[in-house]
Amino acid sequence: MELFMKYPMDVQNEVFHSLIEKAKNTEWGRKYDYKSIKNYTDYIERVPLQDYESLKDQIIRIKQGEQNILWPTDIKWFAKSSGTTTGKSKFIPVSKESLIDCHYKGGKDLLAIYHNNHPESKLILGKVLVVGGSSAINSFSNNSYYGDLSAIIMKNFPMWVEQRRVPKMAIAIMDDWEEKMEKMAISTAQENVSNISGVPSWTLVLLKRILELHNTDNILDIWPKLELFMHGGVNFSPYKEQFKMLAPGNQLNYYENYNATEGFFGLQDQSKVEEMLLMLDYGIFYEFIEKSEIGTENPKTITLESVELSKNYAIVISTNAGLWRYVIGDTVVFTSLNPFRIKVTGRITQFINAFGEELIIEHAEKAFSVACAQTKAAIKEYTGGPHFFQNKSAGKHQWLIEFEQAPQNINYFSEIFDNELKALNSDYEAKRVGDLVLGIPDIQPLKSGTFYNWMKKKNKLGGQHKIPRLSNNRVYIEELLKMV
Repeated sequence: MELFMKYPMDVQNEVFHSLIEKAKNTEWGRKYDYKSIKNYTDYIERVPLQDYESLKDQIIRIKQGEQNILWPTDIKWFAKSSGTTTGKSKFIPVSKESLIDCHYKGGKDLLAIYHNNHPESKLILGKVLVVGGSSAINSFSNNSYYGDLSAIIMKNFPMWVEQRRVPKMAIAIMDDWEEKMEKMAISTAQENVSNISGVPSWTLVLLKRILELHNTDNILDIWPKLELFMHGGVNFSPYKEQFKMLAPGNQLNYYENYNATEGFFGLQDQSKVEEMLLMLDYGIFYEFIEKSEIGTENPKTITLESVELSKNYAIVISTNAGLWRYVIGDTVVFTSLNPFRIKVTGRITQFINAFGEELIIEHAEKAFSVACAQTKAAIKEYTGGPHFFQNKSAGKHQWLIEFEQAPQNINYFSEIFDNELKALNSDYEAKRVGDLVLGIPDIQPLKSGTFYNWMKKKNKLGGQHKIPRLSNNRVYIEELLKMV
């Protein structure tokens, strides 16, 4: 890690040439004449930007048993991903190299960093609770398998990891999420759990059930040696206060990782600092698209050499699983350039810009954090979208919120939230002038369990399924309001 932190461009250049060299004799490599690619300029002039739809035909062929199409080694595993509550499932190819040199390497590096930062740790003496995917391993054919990424990772764990993991595999990859949660709650409460790995929202569901079963409100009563929660998948800010309520004091440390279906991209390398080191030696070559270029016909891409602090970029990856110039849909901002550290700011498709306000998830979550702190509230889940002009009234944003602890005065909460958004986003502030275009946000509290029931109705419980935070239309909001 110290090597790529010190020589980031050299390491990324080495990754780039290694990927091109390995794939030159694949069907894809021959199509774009990888043998003659000498540098990054050749690469971007020859290979167009890709997304799942543009690679779908090739992926289907690999699923059906053909090989050496996108990547030279045999690909037998496919990570099923749908992201938020919408969209058909995607099947992302997972090569042996991406498992070993990317996903597993990320897990080992995070543990190494944690022990380096906490030399007194007794983590290794306990067991790791993996709150993984709700999809069991399924077969496309006798030689081709799919499941949630976490299920694939668990299925291929080395023995030294599997011996320390709970619950048993039969429970861990169950399809029925509610039955799985119950069995996990019963079985893992008897174990000596020292660390947990999972998505915050679904981990909270499990922990609360365990506390119910044992009639306590402190998870440390169940697992006195618990010291680490490794989380990823969603922004941790809305959940942090809930975890602190369940594990009071300073014993539990929180470390973030950026392990997406397409690859392991970043991990928190500093204690109590909410930014992640971009991992440059995992077989992934990075490009970035500036926010202003997103959605244009031929967006300009740049490499790490050209990125700037505090700008929003969409990530483009070329990987050791055969994803070439693949736009994954996430946006990040660089918090440091030496070494390169990032924060995930949202999704290309998750924003509100119905009135020219260009509101992104990062703004909303920072504003909610301030509003919660000033009103002693805690948010469990939320989603937001536009409420369009009606008659002569201005438009506004409508936010449906499930509070863990509701504010005493919802109007005061809305006012603080609104003012903080103005401070964070000049476009939003301009649209709020005189309430002519945008009125004050409409905050609608929902009763506990609404979002859970909504996800259940859509068959999207557990695993990597995420509640969409922002939308530029009212589809999610209308579905939730109908349920209420």
